[in-house]
Amino acid sequence: MSSVSRKVANVEKGYKTKDGAGVSLLRVIGGPISPKSVDPFLMLDAFKSENPNDYIAGFPSHPHRGQQTLTYMIDGIMEHKDNKGNKGLLKPGMVQVMNAARGIIHSEMPKQVEGKMFGFQFWLNLAAVDKMSDPWYKDIPAEEIPEVITNDKKVRVVAGHYEGVEGIVKGLRVNPIFLDVKLSPNTKFSVDIPDFDHNSFIYVFEGEGKFGPEGYEKVVGDQHIGVLENKDRVSINDNEITPNKLDAVAGENGVRFLFLSAKPLREPIVQHGPFVMNTQKEIQQAFYDYQMGRF
Repeated sequence: MSSVSRKVANVEKGYKTKDGAGVSLLRVIGGPISPKSVDPFLMLDAFKSENPNDYIAGFPSHPHRGQQTLTYMIDGIMEHKDNKGNKGLLKPGMVQVMNAARGIIHSEMPKQVEGKMFGFQFWLNLAAVDKMSDPWYKDIPAEEIPEVITNDKKVRVVAGHYEGVEGIVKGLRVNPIFLDVKLSPNTKFSVDIPDFDHNSFIYVFEGEGKFGPEGYEKVVGDQHIGVLENKDRVSINDNEITPNKLDAVAGENGVRFLFLSAKPLREPIVQHGPFVMNTQKEIQQAFYDYQMGRF
């Protein structure tokens, strides 16, 4: 079967903001990129600093409802605690997954007073039928994340599949693909996108690369997101090949990026702070339940 790479529809850089008790970060999805354009991905925050003043205050206790969170650590150490009795230490290369669902209260606090703090947090939406499911939490050690390594590339398969290797993260209701890809200079790379309507994007955090089909590549550099085009069945001609993969070529200094892809939920999104539901009435109920101690 013939295959062709999707094009990069737009390239953006997140905007600088602060969250928690004053943590400096780049908000990418939920910033210049609307969650509706990358459904079911609700948020992507990137945090990177060697200045303790940028991260030392952390994220004290706060609630969530209606989503799953995935935190991927590159450098630094953060501690998770929640009101369900879970506790975990997130170290370099580790992944933390939390099913907030019907409600959880947690904190994420740095366990270092100096050095680099570098990582990413994603919010993934839950379908209406799953939003009031039971909350849970899981830490995944770095050494348990499978890798595909050749002379010129290293791919960590966090979730989904790549070249027959299955990712370690399970229980994400939207079943995403999540790859951490590192390519040597000028190395070519390709990854299949399993369904025609998956929303997909890349986020570059080292170097730069060209992404998309030959002749239509776009350069995406450090701290930038590249959102891939998405076509529905109606817009594809009978004789047109459905774009079903992503092609990439590393730049002169190599590139490292995250690739994520998932099928959209196509449900209403109503968000207020850490609560993500389908209606305003459900948001009001979330505030009431939190105030009444029902999380």
